[in-house]
Amino acid sequence: MTVDAAPPASRWRRALKDVRHALFENKVTLFAGVLFLLFVVIGIIGPYVAPYDPLMTDATASLVPPSAAHPFGTDALGRDILSRVLVATGLDLGMAAGAVALAFFVGTMLGSLAGMIGGYVDLAIERLMDTIMAFPLFVLAMGIVAALGNNVTNIVLATAIINLPFYARFARAEVNVRRELAFVEAARTGGNGRWRTLFVHIVPNILPTMMVQASLNLGWAILNAAGLSFIGLGVRPPTPEWGIMVSEGASYIFSGEWWTFVFPGAALVTAVFCFNLIGDGLRDLADPKGRT
Repeated sequence: MTVDAAPPASRWRRALKDVRHALFENKVTLFAGVLFLLFVVIGIIGPYVAPYDPLMTDATASLVPPSAAHPFGTDALGRDILSRVLVATGLDLGMAAGAVALAFFVGTMLGSLAGMIGGYVDLAIERLMDTIMAFPLFVLAMGIVAALGNNVTNIVLATAIINLPFYARFARAEVNVRRELAFVEAARTGGNGRWRTLFVHIVPNILPTMMVQASLNLGWAILNAAGLSFIGLGVRPPTPEWGIMVSEGASYIFSGEWWTFVFPGAALVTAVFCFNLIGDGLRDLADPKGRT
């Protein structure tokens, strides 16, 4: 990618044109964008609009099927599933966003340093990434959470660690390609030092394509957090969380209480599906020439 010599106003007009194309010419991306905003809104206002206290139990309303009083039914303890799904949205999205943001920042910095400096720094960072990738990633996340304790902070940390290699290796490869291009040489000739050249001229050029990876990782991070909760290493009950709810409802699959796992499972699947579609839209913005 070369330096854009167009005036700032022209660049903004072109960027807005790209956004309009990605959203309105591609109905799937528009749908994903609306769905994403819906999840964000639910995550923020969920605890305030939930019709019941998500932790309140009622033995007389155990395993009640969907009805006007309980649109998603109740679980084995009589807790309203709709309320729990609404409240869990903010927790799951928050854990995924926190993990991806941490992995994105640290991975980008490590990969950029490896690509720019090379030598022993590059070798050390690459061996660290190889060590992480040597383990099955979900098993590594299980080990980290089991060692540190199953709370939200440690789940975010474990998810970020297993995502580090994706960003570090991508950033390293992109910096390696760009550090010898003409616009970087021009920046150096203009008096920019190594670090200013890296963080002002190279890193901003690789961020758009890395954002595509980040959007895809959001869905995977949600699955990772839910998977840890499903096997008992995630958020502790009775905290409302999609993975816990699916795990608790799984024991009722064959007894006919389908609503106990279908609704939280549907929320989980829809969120992952949404982030995958958002990734396609971001890819259109990052690489307009690749549009179909």
